[in-house]
Amino acid sequence: MNRASEAALSTGRIRLCIWYVAGYLVLSGLLLLIAPRTALAAMLSNTDYGVVMPRWVGMLSVAMGTLVGQVVRQRVVALYPLSFFMPAAMLVGFVGMYLDSRNPLFLAVAAVVGLGVLATGASMGSAILRQRKAQAEA
Repeated sequence: MNRASEAALSTGRIRLCIWYVAGYLVLSGLLLLIAPRTALAAMLSNTDYGVVMPRWVGMLSVAMGTLVGQVVRQRVVALYPLSFFMPAAMLVGFVGMYLDSRNPLFLAVAAVVGLGVLATGASMGSAILRQRKAQAEA
């Protein structure tokens, strides 16, 4: 990634969108760790997964959210696009899991993740368009 691309992606709006991703990962992960059944009910699950697997998912979510937060905090701009592409790819999996299980949990998760994907994608797209316009005018 060149310096112009890094500058375009380092805008505050993009960083805020990526903090949203880190926030929902850490918050949902902590809820799954502390109160797995309550967390799953809040996420509209119609299936009892016990407590072990949800806590494991919670542990992974907290770890991933912490990693994403550190990427933003340390301004590792080269990794910002991953905060769009990875969740966008996961949306396909959430829809597939919903179709397989008919558990509304996966639609609720897809909605939260989808909001982050839309906001991050729009912010990144806008920044890239502004960068290209500025380059064309120079």
